[in-house]
Amino acid sequence: MYDVIILGGGPAGVSASLYCKRANKNVLMIYNEESGLKYAHKIDNYYGFENGITGEDLYNAGVKQAQNIGVDTSKEEILKIEVERYSRPNSEEKNDSLFKVTTDKKSYESKAIILAFGAKKNTLNIDGIKELEGKGISYCAICDGFFYRNKDVAVIGSGNYAISETNDLINVANKITILTNGEKAPEFRADNVDVITKNIKNISGENRVEEVRFEDDSTIKTDGVFIAQGTAGAAEFAKKLGLVTKNDKIVVDENMQTNIKGIYACGDCTGGLLQVSKAVYEGTKAGLAVVEYLK
Repeated sequence: MYDVIILGGGPAGVSASLYCKRANKNVLMIYNEESGLKYAHKIDNYYGFENGITGEDLYNAGVKQAQNIGVDTSKEEILKIEVERYSRPNSEEKNDSLFKVTTDKKSYESKAIILAFGAKKNTLNIDGIKELEGKGISYCAICDGFFYRNKDVAVIGSGNYAISETNDLINVANKITILTNGEKAPEFRADNVDVITKNIKNISGENRVEEVRFEDDSTIKTDGVFIAQGTAGAAEFAKKLGLVTKNDKIVVDENMQTNIKGIYACGDCTGGLLQVSKAVYEGTKAGLAVVEYLK
């Protein structure tokens, strides 16, 4: 059991972890090293580096700094965030929210969560996805699986996240087809699950999803498509948790708290300037707010 779990190891996540740990809180920071900061050739507009610094060096120094003051850190892929117990915002009740984070390795529980994901840039450029969002295109198996009871669905993806979404659908849907869109097929077997590795051309339907067409012009009929390409980002987790978003960015108040008590967000996932200085500022605010929340 942790006081706070921070998801993301970039400037926002590290800054939040420093302030939480300095307040003697039990802190876990989970990260997967996919931060865009690591790919910045040189940063010369951030305070304190007269000759600039590479993004990778700054990222690694931040993680090491958190580790040096006693923050628990772990490189894992985050698959699920669940609200196990919830106290309402603005209530006079004791803060007794409880959260569970499941990764590709294990599960953790905490009293608070800080989402410090970067801005995920790898989106699926497949015709029909945007047009049919909310009409058979879904980003959350737990949220929307109920609507596909005994129906045929497809899951786009090939990694652990796609497998996790498929597992959530196995006992709900009639048949599930994993579409890897050209990627290697995952090591996954179940009686009602098929795998197709062909590249996807488009997804179509009159008023709802009806068909997936591949580059070789072959097709499959389906009642719904769940997007689980790559690893889940802030927008996907926000939708699963019921967090308020705007243009796929998480909406927060002046203390970086979301609409769910005990869940905070900071850095690129809240929108605005995609700058290290902004991420550090918001991470600091989130960390201090969590410390106050946990009192």
